[in-house]
Amino acid sequence: MSEQGIPEIRGPWTRIVTWLLHRAFFILRGMTLGVRAACFDREGRVFLVRHTYVPGWYMPGGGMELRETAIGALRKELREEGNLEIIGEPQLFHVYYNRRVSKRDHVIFYRVTVEQTAPRKPDREIAESGFFALDALPKEVTSATVRRLKELSGEAAKSDEW
Repeated sequence: MSEQGIPEIRGPWTRIVTWLLHRAFFILRGMTLGVRAACFDREGRVFLVRHTYVPGWYMPGGGMELRETAIGALRKELREEGNLEIIGEPQLFHVYYNRRVSKRDHVIFYRVTVEQTAPRKPDREIAESGFFALDALPKEVTSATVRRLKELSGEAAKSDEW
């Protein structure tokens, strides 16, 4: 896995959308906490999504809501973004500080084995999704996705920053 990936926050539109969302989250949440997972199928392929509102391919995940557990949020996000069901127990990999998005953002990152119950059809949030071999990732995979996969494989040491 030699690709560097693309920046997650680039261009004026992405910056504006991210800024607006995090201003709303500041009022609604105080501190933002999200979950994300490296979702592998039985063949060892990783599941990635391409959103309609930001560039690049990401591992699925999202923000935690009030009174929601991390595992509950993870299960919900995987169902919503990929029709994915977790097989076995999610493995907590690390908790990251995501200063690129906000001074208050943290990501709880898991490794999971999943099964897709049905192909995920595109909609207003998800433009595309699918499973990819680690040596055949999409061209515009994000740099954070590449870093996390390298950490999971042991090619890179864990960072505390997303």
